[in-house]
Amino acid sequence: MEESAAHRWYGGFLDTVQKHEAAAALRDAALSGALSAWTKALTGMVVSTFQGLGWHGAARSHRSNLLPVPREEYLALDILAFETGGDRRWRFPVAVFELENSPDDDRVAYSLWKVLCVRASLRVVFCYRRDAGDGAEMVHHLSDEVVRSMGIGERASVGGETLLVVGSRSEASSFPYGFFKEWGLDTNTGRFRRS
Repeated sequence: MEESAAHRWYGGFLDTVQKHEAAAALRDAALSGALSAWTKALTGMVVSTFQGLGWHGAARSHRSNLLPVPREEYLALDILAFETGGDRRWRFPVAVFELENSPDDDRVAYSLWKVLCVRASLRVVFCYRRDAGDGAEMVHHLSDEVVRSMGIGERASVGGETLLVVGSRSEASSFPYGFFKEWGLDTNTGRFRRS
């Protein structure tokens, strides 16, 4: 059985986090609650995962010239990934990422809603909660507020995979494995489950 895009990307992400030059900065930012620094370090790490997948990224401080209109960000999304093969001038993203560091659940819900509006094979929302238990509560809130607001037919037609990746400092000693928890969307039930 072929491994899903979400599992391939997330495995590469965990490998990258261990080796990336900003790994210590990411860990320190999470431990101290410096969430702007957390977002900056995380942006570079996420874009670094793309090379192994044959993707090209666009994000703040990572300008893309792949489309006819060069930009750092497209569609007001934090990070987009495009397949590099082919000669299409206007290609569609293969993956979209939002990095939301706000403690406000509705800000995270907005990021989830935003990525669910985009046609892509992989949609990922990163968020941060000081304690891992708070992350689980927020994930259930997002299921109820955002995903279940779609009808069953709408959920079934979403296509691709959707992940929530919740960072916390609760298990900082096992960085990055205890630091990040990934939750995959089951479009049939409208719930996120630990992947």
